[in-house]
Amino acid sequence: MPGLDQRDYERLLAFRTGLRRFLYWSGQQAEAAGITPAQHQLLLAVRGHPDRRGPTIGDIAGYLLVRHHSAVELIDRAVTAGLVARQADSEDGRTVRIALTARGRERLETLAASHLEELARLTNRMHTLWAGLDAET
Repeated sequence: MPGLDQRDYERLLAFRTGLRRFLYWSGQQAEAAGITPAQHQLLLAVRGHPDRRGPTIGDIAGYLLVRHHSAVELIDRAVTAGLVARQADSEDGRTVRIALTARGRERLETLAASHLEELARLTNRMHTLWAGLDAET
């Protein structure tokens, strides 16, 4: 990549700061809804998973960028909190799938709506910061 100028560093700083502010805001929203930020991420991973049977623990570990045993611990706490449930896979009884409970679905719907509103508010700013960062070198 050719030499970077001051503006490049300013854009990178603004982009990373914007991401961190969004994640901080998101964490506050999760806590206000009575769940942890990690539980919010788990609920989103379950609901956003494209397979109708639900994600496996391995899928969740991949979405959350954590090790398998860390995903198991998070799921254990979410089961205890009544947010998710474990279910045997309908096609392979050895595989465990994770599903939202009514309580988990309710918490996620509230958070998803506010997050989409916040992302809409940030869209123009993020597009400006993102422009050029994905350019071919």
